[in-house]
Amino acid sequence: MKSLAQIAQALEGYDPDALSANTVNAFLADMVPLPVQTQSLDLMHALRRVLADDVVSPIDVPAHDNSAMDGYAFDASALDANQALQLRVVGTALAGKSYVGTVSAGQCLKIMTGAIVPAPLDTVAPQELVQIHGQDIVIPPGLLRAGDNRRFRGEDVPRGSVALTAGTVLSPACIGLLASLGLGTVQVYRKLRVAYFSTGDEILSLGDAPREGAVYDSNRFTIWGLLQSMGIECVDLGVVRDDPVALKSAFRQAAQEADAIVTSGGVSVGEADHTKAMMRELAHGDAPGHGGVAFWRIAMRPGRPMAVGRIGQIPLFGLPGNPVAVMVTFLAFVRPALWRMMGARADDPQVDSPMLQARSSEAIRKKPGRTEYQRAIVSRAADGTLAVRTTGQQGSGVLSSMVQANGLMVLPHAQGHVAIGDTVEVMMFAGVL
Repeated sequence: MKSLAQIAQALEGYDPDALSANTVNAFLADMVPLPVQTQSLDLMHALRRVLADDVVSPIDVPAHDNSAMDGYAFDASALDANQALQLRVVGTALAGKSYVGTVSAGQCLKIMTGAIVPAPLDTVAPQELVQIHGQDIVIPPGLLRAGDNRRFRGEDVPRGSVALTAGTVLSPACIGLLASLGLGTVQVYRKLRVAYFSTGDEILSLGDAPREGAVYDSNRFTIWGLLQSMGIECVDLGVVRDDPVALKSAFRQAAQEADAIVTSGGVSVGEADHTKAMMRELAHGDAPGHGGVAFWRIAMRPGRPMAVGRIGQIPLFGLPGNPVAVMVTFLAFVRPALWRMMGARADDPQVDSPMLQARSSEAIRKKPGRTEYQRAIVSRAADGTLAVRTTGQQGSGVLSSMVQANGLMVLPHAQGHVAIGDTVEVMMFAGVL
């Protein structure tokens, strides 16, 4: 893990106005530590937690060869591709019970979904494909091959195999898989604690009377929702005024109570020197001259001003003050970094923001040299392909546009203007927000 001083030194080699989003993420991946504390949880309390150890299956799943559907089990050696097969039904195999008896040549069993397929039977004819004549069935020729509609022992999860790897975010499907192995508890990393607050004399808390020039604090509630969606334990420190003593106190409290800190506001160019000086006083263990925070003017829109630093070993993410910029910088940078702190694998499908390709329904003006995140609506076009359009006005204070959007159109650093019909990438909100 790089120290903050190493990161700040490395950043000195970059033009701040050309620092790409990919470069920022690369630095964040190096500076964020992995967790070490784990706990054992019941499955019912483990949803969205991060698996601490590989899970090795103690059993075969399924435990026996079984039928994939309701039908008739028979020995496929009797199949003839050119001739119908007639078989006598001599019994019924039910799910959860072993069939007692023998099945001879020319005979078959009626079988239910999930029932054990007894030897020497190896194939199941779906009930809708057969013709029934009294106690006999007739299977038309050419419809089945040996092994059809039969689930093999251990084909889902073989005994002794790794069913889930450490770093997996436990989705509902993962919880179900663990239960299918007969496991009632699972070892996970402890919950990450994140402290957050908004800064600014112009910020009103809910319940405050309106006043001229002031705005109600939406950022704190947005950040709370983003953290909650990741299963993080939230420490709400409210609104902190633009006062050095109050800010220092808030940062100290946050560093004592949490594993990471997220703030909004107070990181624009005009405020950077003041905050950097304050952070230098609070930082410990970094090389002299680099302080406790690296200010990045990221080549992106929205969200150009963003601060990343440490108080001791506690990472700090200072987000912009505009509401949309808060959400975009969180999704682009903070969310992946927090997942890393939580121990999640970078390639886990629950961690990666879903990316789709869609054809732009409108022309979009863009200058190369910055990454743009345009609020967008993806829909199905008349020809069945995916089409995308912006929500309209893209100002970083237009929070209602995030409500209208179902994703962010990501126009990369080197991208120029977009023409109607051009293919663009969209970061979808589904599974993220």
